[in-house]
Amino acid sequence: MIEYILAFIVLLLVVAGMAVGVIFSNKPIKGSCGGLSAVGIDGECEICGGDTQKCEEEQERQAVEEKTKQVALAYDASKR
Repeated sequence: MIEYILAFIVLLLVVAGMAVGVIFSNKPIKGSCGGLSAVGIDGECEICGGDTQKCEEEQERQAVEEKTKQVALAYDASKR
């Protein structure tokens, strides 16, 4: 039983170490080398067609849409 506990503690230390490394490196997390083109799935994005500005606008639009859905699902029961 002690081996399982030690293995779990070591696993937690490794995960914590990786998290601290990501935080202190202050760099964004990157994908794997080659991305989807490495596995043969080439092509343009269906949403933006390769234009990153359109992707950002679409993400903002979806965030606003999601926020309005959340607001619509709740109401203040104390006000009549």
